[in-house]
Amino acid sequence: MRMILFVLLLLCVFGWNGPAGAEEQSIPNSPTPETEHLPVGELRGMISDSFGKPLASAAVRLETAEGMVVGQTTSQDDGRFTFQHIAPGTYALIAEKKGFESGTAIVTLTAEAGAETTLTLAAGKAEELKIIAKRLNQARNGLLPETGSSVYRFDQRDITALPQGTQTPVNQVLLQAPGVAQDSYGQVHVRGEHANLEYRLNGIFLPEGITGFGQALDTRLFDHVNLLTGALPAQYGYYTAGVVDIHTKEGSFANGGRVDVYGGSYHHIEPSAEYGGSVGAFSYYVTASYLQNDFGVESPTPDHNPLHDQTQQGKAFGYFSYLLNPTLRLSLIAGDVEGTFEIPNNPGQPPVYNLAGVCTVPSPPGPCSVSSAKLDENQREANRYGILAVQGTAGSQIDYQLAFFTRYSKVVFTPDWTGDLVFNGVASNVGRISFANGLQGDGSDRVSDTHTVRTGFFVSMERATSNSTSSVYSTLGCDPTTADCPTESIVDNHATRAWLYSVYLQDEWRPFEKLTVNYGIRADLMQAYVDGSQVSPRVGVVYQATPTTRLHAAYARYFTPPPTELVAPSDLALFQDTSNAATCPTSGPCNSAVKPERSNYFDLGVTHQVTPSLSLGLDGYYKLAQDLLDEGFFGASLIPTVFNYRNGEVYGVEFTGAYTRGNLSTYLNTAYSKAMGKEIVSSQYNFEQDELDYIATHYVHLDHDQTVTASSGAAYRWGATTYSLDALYGSGLRRGFANTRTVPYNLQFNLGVTHRVTIPHVGELEGRLVVLNLFDSVNELRDGTGIGVGAPQYATRRAVYGGVNLAF
Repeated sequence: MRMILFVLLLLCVFGWNGPAGAEEQSIPNSPTPETEHLPVGELRGMISDSFGKPLASAAVRLETAEGMVVGQTTSQDDGRFTFQHIAPGTYALIAEKKGFESGTAIVTLTAEAGAETTLTLAAGKAEELKIIAKRLNQARNGLLPETGSSVYRFDQRDITALPQGTQTPVNQVLLQAPGVAQDSYGQVHVRGEHANLEYRLNGIFLPEGITGFGQALDTRLFDHVNLLTGALPAQYGYYTAGVVDIHTKEGSFANGGRVDVYGGSYHHIEPSAEYGGSVGAFSYYVTASYLQNDFGVESPTPDHNPLHDQTQQGKAFGYFSYLLNPTLRLSLIAGDVEGTFEIPNNPGQPPVYNLAGVCTVPSPPGPCSVSSAKLDENQREANRYGILAVQGTAGSQIDYQLAFFTRYSKVVFTPDWTGDLVFNGVASNVGRISFANGLQGDGSDRVSDTHTVRTGFFVSMERATSNSTSSVYSTLGCDPTTADCPTESIVDNHATRAWLYSVYLQDEWRPFEKLTVNYGIRADLMQAYVDGSQVSPRVGVVYQATPTTRLHAAYARYFTPPPTELVAPSDLALFQDTSNAATCPTSGPCNSAVKPERSNYFDLGVTHQVTPSLSLGLDGYYKLAQDLLDEGFFGASLIPTVFNYRNGEVYGVEFTGAYTRGNLSTYLNTAYSKAMGKEIVSSQYNFEQDELDYIATHYVHLDHDQTVTASSGAAYRWGATTYSLDALYGSGLRRGFANTRTVPYNLQFNLGVTHRVTIPHVGELEGRLVVLNLFDSVNELRDGTGIGVGAPQYATRRAVYGGVNLAF
């Protein structure tokens, strides 16, 4: 009967119990048989709020009828207090706590026995809203199990301790976790996987937008963020390399705001503002920022000043919630990200194709009015998203959340029509649009002290559009590398709908205190360019071997659909006999459809608290995949293309350590990883025949495979000043024919100093000075060779930034 009620609550979301903030009536406890056996002269009691939660640190005093104070104490963490050696008589017991109304109870001690009572303090309006919001947040967090997976947590203290603080881009925050590798265009790879990251806002799946250069979220809106990796519980599906579980700031816990101005090298200017508060049962948090600089995309040269690399970006985010009653909350999340990016130029490139009246390339070279240093390629990006959720509790056992989400994403690449024809033989205006809507429901039922059952569903529909208009040379009887061949325009437009469905059921079982087992199953179905489905078992075990040592092991079967917004089939026949004609394999298929990936994933790890200050962790993983998904940049536009390897293998080991004592905090992470694939089985036309032949018979490194990565950092607070230093190391991404070689290792140190001053009646003023790439290292991320790598990219050279913010 309970499970029937549970499902009805999840799907129908009943739970209206009256206006928000309605106070519960409390009745002093009547004497119980146990009271009679209390020692003579002893008075015991407990202080709780109107929801039954114990209140710690409440001031309690005992007064006689004449108002004389005969005893004072403070409630403990469990809300309990005790008075001893009290003479028989009748007394007034008074309890007070900031944010709550005072409470009074009349107690009588006799010559034969002591007394016991309970006091309930009604919260003030603001404090009551905080209590309700915190309780609902705890219930929401209970919907998201972590059993068996590896979890790396970043709270506000961790983020502000980074050299750039809340100005740190999200990808740079994630790079502080073990097993996360840096790539070009702001990409990160977790445990040897390309993308395949799932982002969640307050427990709700956020469909990822079309891959671009900008960061969709600002770090400043995070209250805390967890990165879950490994063999995940059945609740998590589709994108499983890692779950970026973001918990946003809320107005219930902040009544004020902050303004920030940050800038420096490369004409970097970044003002931002945030504000939060509550009005009655309504709370809100909003933030907005603007960014412009001259290093928007990694440069193809190691120069300090890249050519044609300006960016302008604007972001806005809002979280709004309304307490319908103490057990039910309605929330809305909305965000918008807009950006323009100049594609940086690589000077000194020789022209390849003739273009009548513009460029002549006989041997020796003839006159050419086009320079690779003066091309004008640009990309515009837009990502807009919204989430409407209702979340609540039913009794003390059932928690649920039902959410509708929507996301619109658009990327438009505009070529340099003349220059691209001269250097690439094709100039393409490429547009990708993705519009996704969906519904997600999650619920949990604590059926007993040893079992918590969780279940839920997910359904989404995405409409993806791919439009391109290309100028190409006609090669019928003409060679554009030696003659003035005619050009023509080709339109290649496609659109499709993709449906995703999933359900899951899992049980968190605690057979005894030290052991937790989370086992479950999920079913996934996709209907898109290709159809696919899978039933996937999951199991995770956590064993608390000692008070300081924790072991975990897990297995997961995964089903990963290709990102619909990036699957853009091209009509190859349109480009036959042109300079953009596909070089298809001489044997076998030319453009097989991209398939979903299926894999088996194993994870094993241990954490040990060596001392109260020092913690260490070791984790190993192994993944065996069929139709392994990967992405590459094959065309003239910088929008990735998806393809499959028939077989894939990914494995590695991670070490993490952290030391915190007093004002000093440090961490060190290192990871070893191998990511390999064999035989290209989709989108084959993007590859040369010799490369296809080699990969068909050899396991090759994936282009984003980086054997060794490391991150470390330290922060020390001295009075009102904090000094911070972090470092990132990568042994080098892949390059060369079939990814058989690597680029040189990269190493970067970042330094930050902040100082805070309190301004009376105004707020707290903070100044920050940051030096990125302290030693001005030349860090080559890509050299323009390798599978799906179209151009070289270098990380930012030394840059100096400064900022000031005022919290009020």
